[in-house]
Amino acid sequence: MENSRKVVGVGETILDILFRDGQPVAAVPGGSSFNSIISVGRAGVPCTFVGYTGADIVGQQTIDFLRSNSVGTEHFQMRQDEKSSISLAFIGENGDATYSFYKSTPHVADSWTLPEMRRGDVLLYGSYYAACTGMRPLIMQLLERAAGAGAIVYYDLNFRRNHLHELESLMPTIQQNFRQSTIVRGSADDFDVMFASRDALHIYNMYISRYCPYFICTAGAEQITVCTPAGCYDFQVPPITDVVSTVGAGDSFNAGFACALIWENIMLESLPSLGRDAWQRLIATACRFAGETCRNTENYINSQSINNNP
Repeated sequence: MENSRKVVGVGETILDILFRDGQPVAAVPGGSSFNSIISVGRAGVPCTFVGYTGADIVGQQTIDFLRSNSVGTEHFQMRQDEKSSISLAFIGENGDATYSFYKSTPHVADSWTLPEMRRGDVLLYGSYYAACTGMRPLIMQLLERAAGAGAIVYYDLNFRRNHLHELESLMPTIQQNFRQSTIVRGSADDFDVMFASRDALHIYNMYISRYCPYFICTAGAEQITVCTPAGCYDFQVPPITDVVSTVGAGDSFNAGFACALIWENIMLESLPSLGRDAWQRLIATACRFAGETCRNTENYINSQSINNNP
């Protein structure tokens, strides 16, 4: 069964230009779910990506990059009427980044094909892309396919302060995403923006548990909290001493968790029986992916460091 399972990512693509001390140091294809799916492909897990980019040089480089990292592109579009999106990431002394974005509002094209979902597949989605009006028809169709197939749906909020003015209008859609997801993951920074709280247990009880039973709250280098109907567990993040950049670390965490679900042969129906030890193994793999990403200027794991290795 393991070999027939795959990870499906859906999200925006964007060229991240990284600056340090005011000077550009790297330019890499990015986007939250995009980063995740590249790490999944590099880890040797079957995967495909649903998204689009402009029909320009950046767009061609993006689709070539997906293919060179073993990511399926059958459902990835290059649009003639679009310009590829760009972000500027300014890296600070501790490896954290601040961003400036140059992109259009995401929207669904008239013609689109979506991958078939099967039992045990993992759907990775999230960010503004998963809640905005323009992408809603595609997201809903994918969520319905995942539910019908018995796939595991992993939703990463990734809610940034620049969308705070839209929070009230987006909240019904976000709550609908909670309801249709198997696992909700968010950072303490996300919840500080959304709910003015960084307390994982409070957030789970007040805002998540009524919609979704499984919740993961990360807080950078601080502890990770997993909440389930059977109880909540705290896990310590392994220290990383050689941080180059934290860009993409959370996305690689998601990728590692998705890969671990497949490597550990955990199906949708397995989740209620997982205890602390099983969750710890999943979180440990996710942290390993995140740590590897922090050690380079790319937004993903190094394909030489983690390769089909549970």
